[in-house]
Amino acid sequence: MTPEAFHALVMSFPGVEEGRSYGRPAYKVAGKFLTRLRDEDASAVLQEVGFDEREMLIEAAPQTFHFTEHYRNYPVVLARIEAIGPDELRGFLERRWRKIAPKAAVKAWDAARQPNA
Repeated sequence: MTPEAFHALVMSFPGVEEGRSYGRPAYKVAGKFLTRLRDEDASAVLQEVGFDEREMLIEAAPQTFHFTEHYRNYPVVLARIEAIGPDELRGFLERRWRKIAPKAAVKAWDAARQPNA
């Protein structure tokens, strides 16, 4: 995945806006941090990943997942965008988006994605 593809994927979620976090470009929903692409290692910052899950991800796919000392005590994993597939990345982003997006936006998005009965 390229930085451009990462950007397009992140922006595909309703209500996502470009913003700043700690002086760096980031993506937010309703003013809350969704993700950002780290310049240092072209990795996406993925929140809502528990410590056990993070350990399992890093053990199973160290070429994709890692973390730095800064994130040691936070439920965050870093994912190298050149190594993660779009569907897998979308799953991590959706988990976070559902937590921070306004409830009405989540409900509307879910309704729009349901097949017509």
